[in-house]
Amino acid sequence: MSLFPLQTVWTLPLNSQLAFAPAFDESSAYFLLEGNRLVAYDLLPGRQRWIVSAQPRAAPATGRGLVFLVEADGLSAIRSDTGTIVWRLPFADVIAAGPVWDNGWLAVATRAGLIQVFRGEDGTPLWSRDLGSPAHARPALAGDRVYVPTDDGRVVAMQIESGEPLWERKLGGAADEILALDDRVYVGSKDNHFYCLFTKDGQVDWRWRTGGDVVGAPIVDERRVYFVSFDNMLRALDRFSGVQQWMRPLPLRPTTGPVRAGATIVVTGLAPPLRGYNLKDGTPAGEIQAGAEIGAPPHVIENHDLPAPYLLFVTRDIAKGATATLVTRSFEPEIGPVSPLPNLITFETPKP
Repeated sequence: MSLFPLQTVWTLPLNSQLAFAPAFDESSAYFLLEGNRLVAYDLLPGRQRWIVSAQPRAAPATGRGLVFLVEADGLSAIRSDTGTIVWRLPFADVIAAGPVWDNGWLAVATRAGLIQVFRGEDGTPLWSRDLGSPAHARPALAGDRVYVPTDDGRVVAMQIESGEPLWERKLGGAADEILALDDRVYVGSKDNHFYCLFTKDGQVDWRWRTGGDVVGAPIVDERRVYFVSFDNMLRALDRFSGVQQWMRPLPLRPTTGPVRAGATIVVTGLAPPLRGYNLKDGTPAGEIQAGAEIGAPPHVIENHDLPAPYLLFVTRDIAKGATATLVTRSFEPEIGPVSPLPNLITFETPKP
């Protein structure tokens, strides 16, 4: 189902600027605000659940009922329902990219080139490995592996349980955000190429040349992979062959990777509005009028209990601070103006 036509569910003034991009789980949003505050909101009603003090060094991660924070002097896990601390560890390293969580594992990349993995439920340190170069973007966890894009142009794959190196692949430039699946890894590089690697050995299956650096993480469906780049293009390639299916010029300079909301791909830049494109052929689907500069990557809520996808986006204003807005598809038919019918015939009721 397409995201358009739209209706606004709620608009929430946060009354402060975002310190880092928000994090999300199935039912909640977590906003790190200037002034050392972490605020949790229930997504669909837009209702504040709790607020705690925090001094973050990176965007948080979420998983299995916990919110993971890297702060100035420690790494901690907070209960997502109450905001209380579950565990906390000393941690003084400078972060290269935000923490990531998947299937019980928590991975943190430091500016010194270390990858450190912890058990998410209790913070137990499991292993640490020096890659010789800091991560250029957040690591990606998938299956039994962790994939790290490095500043020196490598993608490094390791066993998540032990940190044992499996393979590494040198690209033509620094690797960006990774999308890792069971059989393939998709990643853009600063050499103006988009790569598809085999997960088993890191061999390049195919690559596609762009006119600018690839921005953010790609997205996939059953047949295609979609990504944006600094040549202001949205592309759809065959997932397996790399053959281009369609290409759409963008009237904006993208700042994050695309997101999928049902049958719609949403692309953002610094300036409003957000742009929607049809998944099938890339034709324009509609615009989301944001009213101010986009402050963070949008987030999509989509499950079988909802009649349509929901999309949350955050704007920022120097004077007013950040504002979060939740929109979804409107099912109400448009009401047109009422006008007399042409050649109207009237009938009179006969008098008794």
